[in-house]
Amino acid sequence: MKRQQIFFPVSAAVALLVLPACTAQQAVSPDGQMVEFLRGECIAGLIDPVPEFSWVVHSKEKNAMQAAYQVRVASSRNLLESGKADVWDSGRVESDQSVNVSYGGAALQPRQTVYWKVKTWTNQGEESNWSAVQEFTAAEPDSGFTASRLPLEQTEIAPARIIRLSDSRYLVDFGKVAFGYLRLNLLGRANDDVVTIHFAEKGNDKGIDTNPGGTIRYYKVSQALNKGENKIDVHPPVDGRNTGRDAIPIPANIGVITPFRYVEIEDCPVTLRDNMIRQVAVHYPFDETAASLSSENDLLNQVWELCKYSMKATSFCGVYVDGDRERIPYEADAYINQLSHYAVDREYSIARYSHEYLLRHSTWPTEWKQHSVMLAWADWMYTGDTESLEKNYDTLKQHKTLEWRAREDGLLKTDGMANRNDIVDWPEGERDSYDRREVNTVINSFYYLNLCQMADMADALSRTDEAQEYRDKAAQVKVRFNEVLFDAQKGIYVDGEGSNHSALHANMLPLAAGLVPKEHIDSVADFVISRGMACSVYGAQYLLEGLYRAGRPQAALDLMTSEDKRSWMNMIRCGSTITMEAWDNQFKPNQDWNHAWGAAPGNIVARYLLGVRPLEPGFAKVLIQPQPASLGDVRGTVPTIRGPVTVIIKNAGGKFMLGVEIPANMRAKVGIPCRSEATVKLLLDGQPVDALAEGGYLFLDNIGSGKHMITAQ
Repeated sequence: MKRQQIFFPVSAAVALLVLPACTAQQAVSPDGQMVEFLRGECIAGLIDPVPEFSWVVHSKEKNAMQAAYQVRVASSRNLLESGKADVWDSGRVESDQSVNVSYGGAALQPRQTVYWKVKTWTNQGEESNWSAVQEFTAAEPDSGFTASRLPLEQTEIAPARIIRLSDSRYLVDFGKVAFGYLRLNLLGRANDDVVTIHFAEKGNDKGIDTNPGGTIRYYKVSQALNKGENKIDVHPPVDGRNTGRDAIPIPANIGVITPFRYVEIEDCPVTLRDNMIRQVAVHYPFDETAASLSSENDLLNQVWELCKYSMKATSFCGVYVDGDRERIPYEADAYINQLSHYAVDREYSIARYSHEYLLRHSTWPTEWKQHSVMLAWADWMYTGDTESLEKNYDTLKQHKTLEWRAREDGLLKTDGMANRNDIVDWPEGERDSYDRREVNTVINSFYYLNLCQMADMADALSRTDEAQEYRDKAAQVKVRFNEVLFDAQKGIYVDGEGSNHSALHANMLPLAAGLVPKEHIDSVADFVISRGMACSVYGAQYLLEGLYRAGRPQAALDLMTSEDKRSWMNMIRCGSTITMEAWDNQFKPNQDWNHAWGAAPGNIVARYLLGVRPLEPGFAKVLIQPQPASLGDVRGTVPTIRGPVTVIIKNAGGKFMLGVEIPANMRAKVGIPCRSEATVKLLLDGQPVDALAEGGYLFLDNIGSGKHMITAQ
């Protein structure tokens, strides 16, 4: 690491980089209110009788931190709006805490409805107006969960196109696949009229695919009409494949749903008009405006939009599931879903509920258990709340880390081929001929990551001795991992102890987990790049993470924008509007077209390309370390619990310009890519600054809130 003084004269080119204008009023109210991570004006069924409140602080000034807050809770809206708080009044509290502020009144009783609002003061001398009022009603506590959930929403979607195929046959395209049912308003000619309705995920301008293969959905339904007006909801038939004992049921008031984009109507008694038909999409509440991405690369934009929409569309159960074939939660699916959902919406309740559900309904693969630790760590880092962690820490320690299976030298010894629980990747053909051994490189990579995460979480719970024990175990594993599993002659890792084979997975996972010593990163990264996309859509999460962590952003960008058969563009080319379970039917003949575990770019773009990640729990401090590679123009907004972070990059003509907008009550560490051997000149908001040179980046630390321009040459 080297600290250097760097200068750059103000250039007119900086004017090209313009952040959106502030629309704040003189006294800016806090907004983005959440109780127990639930958004909305009226919340029902809050299971915690002593809930936590969160809000977004606003300021017209730079470098603004919350200096104090006041929360009022009342038994009626009128009382609260008149300035009375008969349930609880925090008074003015000198604190910068704006997330997970605990309610301090008497424990709420089931069915008790209360109303709350908040005001803030900043270190810039600003006193806000009171926020809007949020209403919530308490429910019976649930000993198994800390996470309350919102009810599912049903959104009517108008047709994108209606195509008349013949006199009484119509094709309706709703533009995107959604989980739901059909709403019709038709005039029947007689009481014996019957229309035939075809639901389909796959189709084109000529009609629908009635034999799409895999688990791509097609259903045919006959619907009787009465003479005169018929306002009816048409549901698909029950499918035994996704309504079994372990499947998550759809609420009875919604009824049977299926993923579909296209509808064909036979024997339609009238000329079908736009206002006669709607797709009713079922989904968890979703804020379409919370995140954005715009770049010069249209392929990247399309892939990101595919992943963003996948988060909304696949939330139809109110818990993360593996897709429509089974509708069963799995830990690895849930982890990728969690990260990508965080990246496109300020939403934390469904991820926490899914994590806690899986602690009670664990699945069979070895690595999936390890993902429970990862789910817990991400929940804590993104929310800053330790409530779930406190409740479930011992479960993670006793059942998910697998540390009881460690040998004396620290490495895990698992099933190998014995019970086939070491999954590596799925389906089997996506393992790059991986040679599974009892000491498995992939599983030990996850194990090292789990140990590091457990150390962090133990510290958060003030279990200082356990935190040190986990750090010591992690250090031991890292040493033995590289002694036992690294092939020094080839400069890459083998698949397991005693193996001579080196699969993609045995090398991308050590990169992603931070196990590769600095001197071997290049050889391992070169090998990973040489294997291309020799993994599944699940494995792609760790392939992309590994490449970014190795400083190979161009290789990662090339994979995300590839048009090969193993690519997200192939999913779009096939006609899917939700990420698929596999790259193509060729690789998984029974796949479905609605798997959120295929949406890795949704979080990779936010976390690595734009470079926005939490450095401290609850985004008290954020890392902004973009890796745009060859992209010369990219703009994005990433939601956080404290408000959105905006990143704008201009990279052309030897100049790198980075615009950031950081919400109030947050600090940032900002990294600017540079060549370590070059002399780089840097300006922050027009002033020369000191920067810390490290790993090909110049870092500016403790940047305060507001809009900032950093220029480098």
